[in-house]
Amino acid sequence: MTNALWKSLYFATITGLSWCSCCYDAGPGQNPNIPAIAQYFSTKGRYEEVNPYLINDILAVNSSALQPPSPQCRQIHLTAIIRHGTRYPTAKNVKKMQDVHRVVQNSTGGRDSWLREIRDWRMWYTEDMDGRLVRKGVDDLRHLAVRLSKLFPSLVAEEKLRGGRIKFITSSKHRCVNSTLSFIAGLTEAWAIRDMEVEHAVNDALMRFFDKCTKFLEEVDKNPSALIEADKFKRGPEMKRVQEKLADRLDVPYDLITYDLVEAAFYLCAYEFAIKTVNSPWCRLFDQKDAQVMEFALDLKQFWKRAYGHDINSKSSCILFHDVFSRLDKAVTEHNSGREVTEAVTVQVGHAETLLPLLTLLGFFKDSRPLTSANYATQTHRSFRTSRMIPYAANFLLVLYDCGGEDIRLQPLVNEQPIAFPGLTDQGESMPLYEDVKRQYQELLQGCDFETVCELFKTPTEG
Repeated sequence: MTNALWKSLYFATITGLSWCSCCYDAGPGQNPNIPAIAQYFSTKGRYEEVNPYLINDILAVNSSALQPPSPQCRQIHLTAIIRHGTRYPTAKNVKKMQDVHRVVQNSTGGRDSWLREIRDWRMWYTEDMDGRLVRKGVDDLRHLAVRLSKLFPSLVAEEKLRGGRIKFITSSKHRCVNSTLSFIAGLTEAWAIRDMEVEHAVNDALMRFFDKCTKFLEEVDKNPSALIEADKFKRGPEMKRVQEKLADRLDVPYDLITYDLVEAAFYLCAYEFAIKTVNSPWCRLFDQKDAQVMEFALDLKQFWKRAYGHDINSKSSCILFHDVFSRLDKAVTEHNSGREVTEAVTVQVGHAETLLPLLTLLGFFKDSRPLTSANYATQTHRSFRTSRMIPYAANFLLVLYDCGGEDIRLQPLVNEQPIAFPGLTDQGESMPLYEDVKRQYQELLQGCDFETVCELFKTPTEG
């Protein structure tokens, strides 16, 4: 892609938006620009809420957290699977947001100044925005690229980029393509590279596998009963209290406030903050308890539609799972044979729906009990929190290290923070031997065939 085309995409993305870099001057406790409920926004959350140190310095890294087992360890390969950056709401969400905005405008009760602010607030979201990357999303990936170059300087390096040893793969969706271009721009701007074009490949088979898996589409995605637990919670007592509190604050009849309108108001708070760093008056409609209920409702949906709720959710990512391990195997083979690792870095940009099934397949963030409509009260300290796992620009990193001889190790990180492989924590290693990791996932490596697991088997009575 030419620099001219990149610039046109870049400026088309940012037109009309104000991004306030000065809003990072203080932490969440002191900054009035940060909503008190910002940590509960699920997949609509800012990356900075997961790593609060970035609020003061967006390019800060914590290199000490990597902790190789010995000073002799050196990085030999990085695979980075990244969610796109901050985006506009989808057309479907915009319609719901327009609905709740009309309800608020038509309400006559409530004398609080912030309620008047909501009524005066201008609905500026339009359906044609439909999930496109925003200026903040461009910056999300540019800044992530710079931070990864600081965390892994021997891999995410100028000579590797110039030598064609950093590969870029993306979903075909515009927000992912533009996120990939933004990541590349972060590197080329940091290294003042102006004399080369960096290519990327579009691969929906890898980055949008969920669209290609027939069994997932039929048994989960298009099957209303697959989300019965999420639906029960939406009709349950916890959510009813949130709806009634919202109606009371707006001084409108209870039956006027549906779950969809509550969710839309919650999203208005989230989008105004994520896109423009504005602590919107919409946020005043929710207190912390309300936000925790909303987060749980959104987590329930993700749990049953993309994660541990149904086996096919994670199995749909088999094609990406095998692709990742084949790249790791290739890097190890080349390194052990004394050859240069041809693909030092692989950057793959997709969606929350790309990351979550893969993390589930690998067993991360699994609680002792599944999330259900009935166990909200006992899941306060659950591991499965999408607000922490898959905010905008979420990333899953796998780093291979040579620690001497045959001592090849693999470190996983989620959102730049080291995390232990499930089942390998008893070794006390944050960076286990690569062969031990492969042994842990041996059954998946030997099976987990995408075509087989995604085939929709018919019963004998079906034609």
